[in-house]
Amino acid sequence: MAAVPTLLVLDAEPLPRLGRLTGRVRVLHADGSTLGALLPEADVLLVWDTTSDAVRAAWPGAGPRPRWVHTAGADVERVLSPELAASDTVLTNARGVFEEPVAEYVAALVLAMAKDLPGTWAAQTRGEWRPRESRPVAGTRAVVVGSGPVGRAVTRTLKALGATTALVGRVPRTGIHGPDDLDRLLARADWVIAAAPLTELTRGMFDTRRFGVMQPSARFLNVGRGGLVVEEALVRALRSRWIAGAALDVFGTEPLPPDSPLWQVPGLLVSPHMSGAAVGRHDELGAQFVELFERWAAGRPLRNVVDKARGYVPGR
Repeated sequence: MAAVPTLLVLDAEPLPRLGRLTGRVRVLHADGSTLGALLPEADVLLVWDTTSDAVRAAWPGAGPRPRWVHTAGADVERVLSPELAASDTVLTNARGVFEEPVAEYVAALVLAMAKDLPGTWAAQTRGEWRPRESRPVAGTRAVVVGSGPVGRAVTRTLKALGATTALVGRVPRTGIHGPDDLDRLLARADWVIAAAPLTELTRGMFDTRRFGVMQPSARFLNVGRGGLVVEEALVRALRSRWIAGAALDVFGTEPLPPDSPLWQVPGLLVSPHMSGAAVGRHDELGAQFVELFERWAAGRPLRNVVDKARGYVPGR
């Protein structure tokens, strides 16, 4: 390792706070237009701009490449090019930062739907006094698809609200159902929460058939990856009233185009990929990277290492 390693940051505002690394690392900054030219100089790449596809575009270029890439997000699809996947470069992510905020966001969505807060707000804007009964959450059934840290945090939070929960993962194990149980669980669920990583096995898993399996009173929430859902199938399911409602925080194309039909679908709540965007997260993400950098510089094993074949950090 060089006496002073070079850290390249793919910038986004606000910039990361790296004060503890002052004097211990040479820091370069790049945007999408300059990243490719600077990659050969870097020992480490910090992908601070997690909305950029610049890494996938620049990685196949000529010259050396960083030995370690860290993305300040949970998903790695925008970073993990085939060339990076095939290389010896270690890839880590920000696992551990977003789980509780996402779980709280899911709880907020569930409560808002159960208590019809959108309807209350709409009635208020019309000056309309409209008392009505709302739906209890305690005693309902929830299926959480994705047994990683986010899915487990969502499960804990929904249990605290009194919902009976079933967690579905890639393989069955103690306390976690396998994929073969999913359709049976969906058929009885009041709440279906997608929190899985996007892989070849999960892409488009919520399609016409899966929405058809759900009961008419069910509500579907996606806080995982946009690619988990066949959006046209969800639109059809809502317009045909196969399910009672849905909430999407992630989409196949982001930002969601103004002409997307999803904006106008009855019973669909659209939010701009903000479920994990809690106040203070930038400081937490920066501190996490500094801690990882110190481990790397000391030759200690890194945490949050992504299995590049699977596309996520393996868990229990």
